[in-house]
Amino acid sequence: MPSPLSADRPAARPPGGAPVDALISQTRRLKGEVDAVRRDTPADAGDPRERWRRALYDLAMHQLDDLDEHLAQLREDPPPAPGASAEELPAPPAPPRASLLSRVGSAEWDLLTDEVSWSGELHRILGRDPAAPPLTLDELPSLVLDEDRPRLTEMVTGCLVDGRPIDGEFRVVHAADDLRTVHMMGEPVLGADGSTVSMWAILRDVSELRRCRRAVSETRDSLHRHRHAAARSEHRLAVELQEAVLPAWHGSLRFPRRGPRALDVAAAQLPPTAQASVGGDWYEALELSADATLLGVGELTGHGVTAASGVAMLLGAVRGMALSGAAPGPLLDCLDRLLGTTAQPALAGAVCLRYRHDTRTAVWARAGHPAPLLYRGRTGRALEAPQGAPLGAAPGSGHGQAEETLEVGDLLLLHTDGLVPGHTGAAAVHRLLALAPRFAGGRSAQTCVQEVVREFGAGERAEHACVLVARIAS
Repeated sequence: MPSPLSADRPAARPPGGAPVDALISQTRRLKGEVDAVRRDTPADAGDPRERWRRALYDLAMHQLDDLDEHLAQLREDPPPAPGASAEELPAPPAPPRASLLSRVGSAEWDLLTDEVSWSGELHRILGRDPAAPPLTLDELPSLVLDEDRPRLTEMVTGCLVDGRPIDGEFRVVHAADDLRTVHMMGEPVLGADGSTVSMWAILRDVSELRRCRRAVSETRDSLHRHRHAAARSEHRLAVELQEAVLPAWHGSLRFPRRGPRALDVAAAQLPPTAQASVGGDWYEALELSADATLLGVGELTGHGVTAASGVAMLLGAVRGMALSGAAPGPLLDCLDRLLGTTAQPALAGAVCLRYRHDTRTAVWARAGHPAPLLYRGRTGRALEAPQGAPLGAAPGSGHGQAEETLEVGDLLLLHTDGLVPGHTGAAAVHRLLALAPRFAGGRSAQTCVQEVVREFGAGERAEHACVLVARIAS
């Protein structure tokens, strides 16, 4: 707002002509475009997002209507002064209730003569009888809601005493308890000695504008609540699906349950440090027969229900093909083809290992995944990895196999990326191999998993991770 006006220095005439006409044309063109988009917006009362969008369009149209009418007033001559007599002016018809003219009024309070001038529109805005005399500044707060009176008094006092412009809102109650919100803007007019001689103000009924803004705020809050509830439901569904798919056992398992040569197996899933969507990490230990056990870990790209359902599909395929006798390499080839048939393309990494109890040999294959780690005595090493691209990355490329002969007391560790916080690739493998002395001494698979969790479970982890340990017990 400009600085306080002087009584002998009137404000400049508003601009008119071609520049304002151009602005009016731009405003009306924009109104038409916004209205066209608004009409195409589905009026779905049950969708919080559509309710929020509709409220925003309504607010934008309300403000564009006001801008159009403001610009139209700029193009016309200024209205007659409030003090003009009724004989000099024809009585204009009352403007429609919804028009901008019915929502904007003006007033001037002369402090030297105690004269007060109100426009006819201001009487309607404040709920006054047009035939009633205008109110003085001392009387004006009587129309205002009790809790808003201190705010109005502070604005008027600041204007008259300190020369501060007025810019604020208050509420008035019309007949039938119709509560209206009024926005007031005004300035003091200073005399030659710098003292305030009068105060003018423009008052505007902004009730509909505030209603539109409240509608936008309420629908936005409703949309946020809806999205939050949907996210909670999706997370709960993903967790339940993951728990239903991953092996349900806890602690150590013995494979086979009976027999002279046993494999001691344990596994764990490490959650991220901060709350995050369920990832696509998985592990598996499955007794295929009295002579063979399947071990595997992997990860599927994505999060939430999509990733959990993808893991369910992959694990179902892994179990079925392994039980049918498929070797690790051909098994991964089939998974590669399976991912290529899904509606939503995805990538996956995996390592599958088939252990034969009678010969203590492990045949394994990988698909873009870290190789198993072998610990013997107090040292460890990564198994020499055969070729194998990530599942879904290079269809038809094939996955090679490798074979390793194991000894009693050997320990195999399979893991997904992200097990070692802040480290990947060779650096993560180096940290894991450094645990070899702590694995030595015939410790159980479950104890070794606990060592891994103790070492790496407390670090800052962005994603889920899995670890599976298998010890050649006999």
